[in-house]
Amino acid sequence: MTNSRLIPALAFLAALAGLSQTPPAAKPASTTKKATTQTAAGRNRATAGNTAQSDAQLEKEIRARFAGSKIAADKFEVQVQGGHATLTGSTNVLQHKGVATRLAHAAGATDVLNKIEPTEEARQKAAANLTKGRRRAQVKRGEARSGNQ
Repeated sequence: MTNSRLIPALAFLAALAGLSQTPPAAKPASTTKKATTQTAAGRNRATAGNTAQSDAQLEKEIRARFAGSKIAADKFEVQVQGGHATLTGSTNVLQHKGVATRLAHAAGATDVLNKIEPTEEARQKAAANLTKGRRRAQVKRGEARSGNQ
């Protein structure tokens, strides 16, 4: 090999060796910060000009999720302020309280205050299931199901 071919080949190999040892690039830090103000109660509140609009949108989204699920019959009340959702109402199914909280979080609520009260009927039904050793209605494999006989 001549010197005219050797120099570019060495430069190429040096560049490849340098690339294989380069550490991964660090992710840039987020430069956007949310402006907050201190309220009389001592909690931070967003001061963005469209907070009321985003709260209304969040409330609408939570209600839409409730309407599209099994808990629609319970007709829970939803109030959103500063991204924090407050849920009120009552239910005959104990699990609907937890479902409502999960749906509100999934809709985008930063915090959920769940004031939903299970009825006495729901409490008795849950207690009866616990005494039977069941957490929910289950069909054992091999048992004949109703309607298939």
